[in-house]
Amino acid sequence: MSHLKALEARDPEIARLIHLEEERQASQIRLIPSENYTSRAVLEAAGSVLTNKYSEGYAGKRYYEGQEFIDQVETIAIERAKRLFGADHANVQPYSGSPANQAVYVALAEPRSTIVGLSLPFGGHLTHGWKVNFSGIFYRAVQYELDPDTHRIDLDRVREIALRERPRLIWTGGTAYPRIWDFEGFGRIAREVGAIHVADIAHIAGLVAGGAHPSPIPHAEVVTTTTHKTLRGPRGGMILCSAAHAKAIDRAVFPTLQGGPHNHTTAAIAVALKEAASKEYAGYAHQIVKNARALAVALQERGYDLVSGGTDNHLILIDLTRKGVPGKIAAQALDAAGIVCNYNTVPFDPRKPFDPSGIRVGTPAITSRGMTEPEMARLAAWMDQIISQPADTALQAKVAAEVAELCKGFPAPGIPIR
Repeated sequence: MSHLKALEARDPEIARLIHLEEERQASQIRLIPSENYTSRAVLEAAGSVLTNKYSEGYAGKRYYEGQEFIDQVETIAIERAKRLFGADHANVQPYSGSPANQAVYVALAEPRSTIVGLSLPFGGHLTHGWKVNFSGIFYRAVQYELDPDTHRIDLDRVREIALRERPRLIWTGGTAYPRIWDFEGFGRIAREVGAIHVADIAHIAGLVAGGAHPSPIPHAEVVTTTTHKTLRGPRGGMILCSAAHAKAIDRAVFPTLQGGPHNHTTAAIAVALKEAASKEYAGYAHQIVKNARALAVALQERGYDLVSGGTDNHLILIDLTRKGVPGKIAAQALDAAGIVCNYNTVPFDPRKPFDPSGIRVGTPAITSRGMTEPEMARLAAWMDQIISQPADTALQAKVAAEVAELCKGFPAPGIPIR
């Protein structure tokens, strides 16, 4: 029996597309670092009747009646978040990572005040001060870049910027930085200049929870994150902070920026946080890093240039300049072969962002399927074949069939087998 029986009867067009997406996710190797598979339990919570309920406010202080069960769900999610990450306070209502970051600005920085963050073309995030984003429009953003030789963050340079600019906020975190974040070092700089260190761990929250990456909690007054990506929860956001900032953060989320929270998402976040507290999850987090490093080595052995020379976390940024293949062409060819990644700028990229020199790959989703180091070697071989001959459609079809066969041995979590 189909798990979408009611939907198939009411709207077969949408049901068909969902089934096709299930088949795609089950039969392809998904290497986009921000994507993952949630468990069936998380999916069931996200698709529950909690979506029917409005709950403006916070537990014990709502603007609607009938909250006795909703309050318990949100309180459980909050307590699990605090316990998992060791935080004083948690807000689980942000709709996603960018709204969570916006709440931090509203709570802790006046418009036009100075903020410092990693520049987007060097692996940063839009909301850390990029010029077309609200953070670069309404705040005075000063960006730090990577060292041109090592492609790593130079803390001495960050300190120089901070001493000169005296920012209100200093952001850590990004979307394409493959190395360990020195939260302790950034914390020292923030204290020296009287700034607030905000750590955006959206990409690495699961690694932090599982002990595979150092935690920012002892060194950052505020921590933001999405709840999907490596954390394997639903599409949502979360803010962790010290007790001193709790009231301001909560007020910024509601009523300043948001109305009613998405209660079905809150429940799914609670389930994901429970899963992330298990011993099995810690093993998963460490295997993500092992797989990324194994894939990095296998690619280097085939002559690929990796930004910063490798990886310490879940992602790899590949510079294809010497291969003579633009990132967009490579990503499209790999997609046709059942290997899904994204094209991405590399540090000091001479090409345009929509047609950059690199591709970005990550191991969270394939690790969720149970793949380990041997599969990384095979994956590197496939990638090399496709990137070396990006116009060979017959080769793409052949590799896609081989990828699908491999995927049969590693069932995708949460996706029913039809």
